[in-house]
Amino acid sequence: MRKQNIETHLLEIDPSWGADGAGITLGGATLRAFRTLGILELFLERGSAHDGLEITAPNGHLIETIPVARVAGPDIPGSGAIMRPVLARILSEKVVECGTRVRLGQTYDSIEPDADGVTVTFSDGSRDRFDLVIGADGLYSKVRQWLFPDAPKPTYTGQGVWRAVVPRPAEARTIKMWVGPHLKAGLNPVSKDQAYLFLTEHSEQRQHIDEGEQAIRLRSLLMDHFTAPMVQELAAQITEDSRVMYRPLDSLLLPRPWYRGRVVLIGDTVHATTPHLASGACIGIEDAIVLAEVLGSHETVESAFEAFQNRRWERCRMVVDNSARLGEIEIQGGDKVEHANLMRNSTIALAQPI
Repeated sequence: MRKQNIETHLLEIDPSWGADGAGITLGGATLRAFRTLGILELFLERGSAHDGLEITAPNGHLIETIPVARVAGPDIPGSGAIMRPVLARILSEKVVECGTRVRLGQTYDSIEPDADGVTVTFSDGSRDRFDLVIGADGLYSKVRQWLFPDAPKPTYTGQGVWRAVVPRPAEARTIKMWVGPHLKAGLNPVSKDQAYLFLTEHSEQRQHIDEGEQAIRLRSLLMDHFTAPMVQELAAQITEDSRVMYRPLDSLLLPRPWYRGRVVLIGDTVHATTPHLASGACIGIEDAIVLAEVLGSHETVESAFEAFQNRRWERCRMVVDNSARLGEIEIQGGDKVEHANLMRNSTIALAQPI
């Protein structure tokens, strides 16, 4: 938005403006978006970029190597990963640098749209007037609930995801996945000396696992279900300091429209996906890029919002639906060839222009 010279205000409820969690896997389309935003070099300095995806059996036998296109350019590897707090810091630094007006530790009390603009009352009692409001407040969006009170709610998918940070093995040169009958583990380098370990687990009911038990539980799952030497070695290194986190996986695809009047929704607010294609952050960042583009090229806010949702709908639907299907295959112990083909075809689709 600031690149379009649009005055922009950011309201962030977290007073520390940080990010929890371990690593985040990023595909080539995300790196292309980083290049558009002007943060690709910072990502390459602080994260890790590499080519290819290796899919293996639980014992380490290689099933398939999936090449990834160099979507961001011939000089940039096709995928990568970074620590979530590191990426959040890169983004927040750029937001401040470009002149966005940031309010931290606040939310809003009311949004009052009319034909000419939107009046927002903030939680500190102050008010301000805007041409438009963008709701980007995630899976359990307060803005979505206000704008579309009858909208579908997020749905639990029957899986949860474990995440941890481990020392990077010397042989870890790209992302690697071990696909079992009902569990899938993966490893992705996030820096020169760290890697991001993840595991998806089937559970019919949402689980809450006490923090004190999480490292023990993840270590046990890995050791009991994967005999590959690398997985066994990684499991043995998991400690209370490994930033282990468990989160049930929810999904949401809001039917169009994604806007009403001068208020529009983007990101997880309208298309929250499971991490099976590592593209949730990607399509959220792309939303912001496309929305800024259409606001700069359309005469009215409504026509810009309409163009935005029409450009984004099919791509975001593909990511949400295909990610959900990958999860179903894992839960059911389904066809590993279908799983590999779906990942390959989705990767090809994501490489297309936005």
